[in-house]
Amino acid sequence: MRQGSSERQKAVKILARSLYRQLTQEGYDDKQIVALATELLSEVTSNIAAEQVAAREAATAPVAIVR
Repeated sequence: MRQGSSERQKAVKILARSLYRQLTQEGYDDKQIVALATELLSEVTSNIAAEQVAAREAATAPVAIVR
């Protein structure tokens, strides 16, 4: 069964808090954690951009007619 939107949001907050605590316990400082968050956002942004390019290419690709 898939989680609803509010349950998913709660899970993401719990995961973020847990990850933050674990990173600080491992000795990472706030600047390093912000750098990690920045890299994660960069990965997501790149993935979204690649998906949009692929969707545009698929929408404008010529259709082959088979006889």
